[in-house]
Amino acid sequence: MLSFQQPAFYQSSKCFVTHGVMGHVDPKQPPSKGKPWTAFASQDFVYTADLILPQEVLEAVQGKLLRDEAVPEYKGVVMSLHDILTGDFFNSYIKQGNILMLSEGRRGIDNVFALKSGHLAMFLDKEAYERAGLVGKPHGVKGRRGLKPRWIVEIDLNSSSMVKGKKGYDRLIYASKNAFSEPMTWLFYNAASTVPDPDPLTAFSPTSRTATPSITPGINALVPNLTPPTATTEHAARDELEDFSSEVYEWLSLVRLQSLRILEGDNIDPYLSQYQVPDGSEPAKVCKISWRGFFSPSWTRQTMIDLITALPSKTWFSFSTTTFSKGLAGDNTECTFLRPPNSAGEYLMWEVKSHE
Repeated sequence: MLSFQQPAFYQSSKCFVTHGVMGHVDPKQPPSKGKPWTAFASQDFVYTADLILPQEVLEAVQGKLLRDEAVPEYKGVVMSLHDILTGDFFNSYIKQGNILMLSEGRRGIDNVFALKSGHLAMFLDKEAYERAGLVGKPHGVKGRRGLKPRWIVEIDLNSSSMVKGKKGYDRLIYASKNAFSEPMTWLFYNAASTVPDPDPLTAFSPTSRTATPSITPGINALVPNLTPPTATTEHAARDELEDFSSEVYEWLSLVRLQSLRILEGDNIDPYLSQYQVPDGSEPAKVCKISWRGFFSPSWTRQTMIDLITALPSKTWFSFSTTTFSKGLAGDNTECTFLRPPNSAGEYLMWEVKSHE
């Protein structure tokens, strides 16, 4: 793994690249160990996913990726933290289910609440933290002048102590009543295969949303060489991989942004843009499929499995996912996976990790 990061007093986000080989992917036994699977699984709340692939194989993936049951569904709902931590919702969705919930707000600025697989994280300002009376720890980069201190409180709601009558649970309920009593808007995703009957979420009048993918076909792009270089020495291999991965990642990012700079025949004035596609790029048609919504890592894994099994083994493709916002230090905020052409198991993966 390579890290492309220059030392600085104010650290920016870091990008790591991995060049490796995957084992055989069996859809009946979904992989969960090793990269790239662990990298995608380490993300929390994914809000965008982009697929880039050659135009000629678009039909091969449409059947699997664009069928009705493959399109992720999520909900928007207005609830208080107390509503989530009590009653049938708590027993059915948290103690027995597998849900993801993210409240409105911006981490580092507002008080934000996140719930994933029974793990509750509260990102709080100093006033809210002191009012809640819960045990937490400082959050954010140390030594930032002029910024108010932030705190994070993390609680495992699946713990045996999280039941009525236990000190830890009663303290949490007290905080939800007195410090966090206001209703707020949440995004809700049920990662389980079943829904409780009756559904306790119905009482809060949720709004159903579908992350219908958008397709941008027939992009007349200049496509660079996507095959990783080979070198005779370890030092040369590292240098060549660093240059290659930087160029390819930049090109993939511009395709995701639908930039005109990667198009065949683009003649932008170099005074306005000095970007040039890598040497040796060839004209070809590519397409981009994008999802926008609220997804879980399990959806990401299944989409990757569908891609690998649906596409011919010698066909290249790139799949990227981005999370909602910056989180804890080292959080994986973006993953980009590339399967090079003419290689069934080889891959490159870029991981952008937050600095705070």
